[in-house]
Amino acid sequence: MATPSARDRLIVALDFGNAAAAAALAEKLHGRVAMFKVGSELFTAEGPVLARFLVSARERVFLDLKWHDIPNTVRAAAREAAQMGVRMVDVHASGGRKMMEAAIEGVRQGAAAGKERPLVLAVTILTSLGSADLEEVGMGGSAEDAVARLAKLAQQSGLDGVVASPREIAAVRRVCGPRFLVVTPGIRLPAAASNDQTRIATPAAAIQAGADFLVVGRPITAAPDPVAAAGIIAAEMEQALPSRSPATSIP
Repeated sequence: MATPSARDRLIVALDFGNAAAAAALAEKLHGRVAMFKVGSELFTAEGPVLARFLVSARERVFLDLKWHDIPNTVRAAAREAAQMGVRMVDVHASGGRKMMEAAIEGVRQGAAAGKERPLVLAVTILTSLGSADLEEVGMGGSAEDAVARLAKLAQQSGLDGVVASPREIAAVRRVCGPRFLVVTPGIRLPAAASNDQTRIATPAAAIQAGADFLVVGRPITAAPDPVAAAGIIAAEMEQALPSRSPATSIP
């Protein structure tokens, strides 16, 4: 298997409040990125309409709803997502082993009718949280330790990978090995504003640290020319791609 190109590793976050704007951007970026992320803002505003539209247009969709609920509810949600045809979903690792196992069961049930099973990722520690925030919610210690602990639990629960900030990629690799998928948000170009994210990195730094896929939102979606911005980010990623084992493929 050939190592994925930068374009094959780039996920664009469609963080819009309406489906029309998101669909317009997806159309502009068609064929230039690996996948489109549909998150809570868009899903709350429009429901599953945009995700279904993108799937029908043969785009890959990361349904980023970060489920954190009782196992039965998460199992049912995961089953529906798999039936919808999305390629990636996520849950909060802090929901525990039973909940994560239920997510895997759900996507398997939903994909039973001939569809490919979506990848299931665990969200470890949100990139907006710093050490003081973790202390406040009762998670003492470093973010790196917390991410490593939750990533290992996710792997033991049968998940495909984690969502982790650029700064904790090495810790995930250390405890989970090279084949466990790492999807990394918190990507900013040099000199760009960090906005509400704390643990961030440039595309090159994240790739060099070992990320398999990068999730990029505002640096592309808020750019005057999103297509050009995506190209700049992909070029920086391409230059940073090391010679290493292939990343996990998106089904």
